[in-house]
Amino acid sequence: MKLDQLSVRDFIHELSSVKAAPGGGSVAALCGALGAALSAMVSRLTKGREKFKDMWKTMEEIQQKADDLAGLFLNLVQKDTDTYQQVMAAIKQPRETDEDKTSRQAAIEESMKKATAVPLEILRASEKLIKIAEKVVECGNPVALSDAGGALQLARTSGAIAAYNVRINLARIEDEKFVAEHRREVDETLERMETLFSKVDGYMNAHLS
Repeated sequence: MKLDQLSVRDFIHELSSVKAAPGGGSVAALCGALGAALSAMVSRLTKGREKFKDMWKTMEEIQQKADDLAGLFLNLVQKDTDTYQQVMAAIKQPRETDEDKTSRQAAIEESMKKATAVPLEILRASEKLIKIAEKVVECGNPVALSDAGGALQLARTSGAIAAYNVRINLARIEDEKFVAEHRREVDETLERMETLFSKVDGYMNAHLS
C-alpha cells in the first residue's frame, strides 16, 4: 500500500486501525509535507504581485525549497512505515536456540537503527522547514500570514513528533555510541528549532493583535 496515494479519508481510516503502522512517524512526515505545501502556497501568492516585487527572487527560492521538502516529506511518510515493518519482522524471527536468539537480536538492533534514521531525517527536514516558514511569515504576502503561521506550527509539530520517535527507538538500541550521538543531535536540533519558533511566533502575535 502506498500511503501517499490514499485519499485523506482512507489515510485517516488506515491510521486509526489496530495496525501499528502507519503511526506517529508517518504523521510527523505528513505534518511536514503540509507545512511545506503551505509555505509554497504563500510564496506563490507573493510572487508576481507588484507591491512585493522586492521579494520575488526570495519567494522564488523559497517556493522551490518548499516544493522539494514537500516531496521529501511525502516519501518519508511511506519510508517510516516500511522501516517499522522491518522491525516487526525482526522481532518475529525464531528464538528457539541460542544461535536463533543471537541472530534475532542482531536483526532487531540493525532494524531499529534503520527505523531511527527515518524520524531523524524527518527532524532534520523539519528544521529546514521552520527556517522556510520564518521567511514566508516575515516576507510573504500579509494576506496569507495565517497560512504562513500554519507552516510554522506544522514544522514545529513535525519536528517534535519525529523527536519522540527517535527517542523511543533509541531506548531499544544497545549501541551506546550510536544512542549518545543521536540523542545529542535530537536535543540540539530541537533547541535550535524552539529558539527560532519563539522568535517567529512572537512576530506572528505582534502582527495579528
